[in-house]
Amino acid sequence: MQTLKLLDGSKFQITIQRLCHQLIENHNDFSESVILGIQPRGIYLANRILAQLKLIFPKSNIKNGILDVTFFRDDFRRKEGILFPSSTQIDFIIEGKKVILIDDVLWTGRTIRSAMDALQAFGRPDKVELLTLVDRRYSRHVPIEANYIGIKVDTINSQKVKVSWKETDGEDQVILISGV
Repeated sequence: MQTLKLLDGSKFQITIQRLCHQLIENHNDFSESVILGIQPRGIYLANRILAQLKLIFPKSNIKNGILDVTFFRDDFRRKEGILFPSSTQIDFIIEGKKVILIDDVLWTGRTIRSAMDALQAFGRPDKVELLTLVDRRYSRHVPIEANYIGIKVDTINSQKVKVSWKETDGEDQVILISGV
């Protein structure tokens, strides 16, 4: 098994800062926008984005939440064993808002499609955008593209992209694993 470090250390933090500045360019004060982290791993990136935005806008009140898509996936009945969903925590209506979905890795697009289905329970957004730390190009099952991308990686299906977070894994890094 071979591993290749794609992002770590200060580059990891700079990438998050760049993503925040791109969001600010398009959403100004976020008064008409909301941020939703997709369970389970997108919430770490969403929390980092929110923390960085609060450093830039200390008095801001950016609406944010957590979205679980477990039972909106088209493959949830195909998995063996009992499914244990994560929680959804959205205490506002997204009707007419610009929704920024955040996930760590965009691969097939099926998680994002599921998230768009799950959003309907909270209203009809004016616009839905996607922010992802890693875009695994050339592997889509559905036609979804990210609006904000940390890094783009060309991979084949036998490779795996793993994002590690300081909060859970001890360090911030993105690695590509081959020969899985």
